[in-house]
Amino acid sequence: MYGKLYSSCLYGIDGVMIEVEVDLASGIPQTNIVGLPDSAVREAVERVRAAIKNCGYTFPLQRVTINLAPADLRKEGAAFDLAIALALLSASGQVILPPEERLLIIGELSLDGTLRPVPGVLSMVDRARREGFTSVLLPQENAEEALLLGDIKVYGITHLNELDPASKDGKGQEIKEKEAPLCLPSLGHLEIKPKNGTIAESAKPLENYSDVLGQRHIKRALSIAAAGFHNIVLIGPPGTGKTMLIRRLPTILPPLTPEQSLEVTKIYSSAGKFSDSAQGLMTRRPFRSPHHTISSGGLIGGGGIPKPGEVSLAHHGVLFLDELPEFSRGVLEVLRQPLEEHKVTISRSRASFTFPAHFLLAGSLNPCPCGYLGAQPPLPQCTCSPWRVAQYREKISGPLLDRIDMHVEVPRPSGWHEDHHPLSSEEMRESIEQAEVMQDRRYHGTGIRRNSELSGSLLRRFCPLDSDAQKLLLSSFETLGLSMRAYDRIIKLSRTIADLEGHTNIQASHVAEAFSYRHLDQRPQL
Repeated sequence: MYGKLYSSCLYGIDGVMIEVEVDLASGIPQTNIVGLPDSAVREAVERVRAAIKNCGYTFPLQRVTINLAPADLRKEGAAFDLAIALALLSASGQVILPPEERLLIIGELSLDGTLRPVPGVLSMVDRARREGFTSVLLPQENAEEALLLGDIKVYGITHLNELDPASKDGKGQEIKEKEAPLCLPSLGHLEIKPKNGTIAESAKPLENYSDVLGQRHIKRALSIAAAGFHNIVLIGPPGTGKTMLIRRLPTILPPLTPEQSLEVTKIYSSAGKFSDSAQGLMTRRPFRSPHHTISSGGLIGGGGIPKPGEVSLAHHGVLFLDELPEFSRGVLEVLRQPLEEHKVTISRSRASFTFPAHFLLAGSLNPCPCGYLGAQPPLPQCTCSPWRVAQYREKISGPLLDRIDMHVEVPRPSGWHEDHHPLSSEEMRESIEQAEVMQDRRYHGTGIRRNSELSGSLLRRFCPLDSDAQKLLLSSFETLGLSMRAYDRIIKLSRTIADLEGHTNIQASHVAEAFSYRHLDQRPQL
């Protein structure tokens, strides 16, 4: 006897369709799972055996072969339990599944038949929807997450016995043996109705730039970074508000588009970090702030079967590295590739995984270990030796700094008590949204969305400079000894400043302002 059903597993952050085939043959009773299963999949035999017995069915006393196809793809996790159980029951004639349904089956079984949730459901159901599946059967706790996609029927159950209308309590207690095959007509009694709308409205953020008195120059720099998605680092002594300013950066970023929202939510679902599915897809841009003790694998992703790291969890959002030199140099250096390519590729012996990683890098640092190098009274005097300062600085390499568009000095606030109407997030967002509209129109059909993504011929095409701006750029390039990468980044930064001002061409004033945000280029001794 033979039976076949469909389940799914994660491959990186994407779902992959898996055929669950079951063959029952004569011979000594034994059960084998083939198709590159990991330990959790091999152990499914014992979970399924106990669940079937405790729900009143009969586990086939035959030679059972379970194949997970394609056979050359490594399978991991417990998402196949329910599909294996139903395939066994179907092949042995104890269950008849509705032939009109092209059904995806996902779920982990406990020993009494209770269904447990699994991670990555959004990616799995999205792949099934694109491959023409009409419905999905999964644990009740994953149902709301699957409903976010629409265009596919979602059936959620909490117990295997819920598939049997004759079951009295559905708690896995012993019941009489079935006298006839069980038919599941359309599973209509299990269908879940989606809530109104699929994308939740973001709650009003509690933090606001109106909390920050003064520092209008820094707020201007952060507006430019948000408008063009430029990487930024703030440099200054302790207590000047560097961390406070960056933590409010998400409040001025535009909301995620529907495509971006689905992509970000899939990443969090595959990482097992999406727990608020009742609120809909994620619409706020992510803000990740890992501790400085994080490892390279934790930052870019890793593991035997790689999982997304912090750079992927910050996709389309902000990755904040507070006290940048406190991170190990090796950890910081792995940021080079994702900052350029906006993705991370992790290779293992069996497969290669690619995770998206298009994020805005924001960092903060002190000018020296004690934090007061170059400070003026009434701030304390620096007590660091030149050797300590050099050792502190070398944690951040030149190539990494070259990939950061803006290095902005944050001075000690002055006259803050006179700032009776501090610039708020709403006011800053108005000009950013205007610049966003200009970029959307300019780059329509090019495959890019923000100025920071420009390169090559597109940079020359969309960044026309006035003659005065060209002269200023060339003279500063020679004077400061900039790299070609820094040269291009200053042009992109000038393009964003021009957009905020509503100008088509880049003027000399825009280039001059862009240079003012390259603090480490102007003062290499810092």
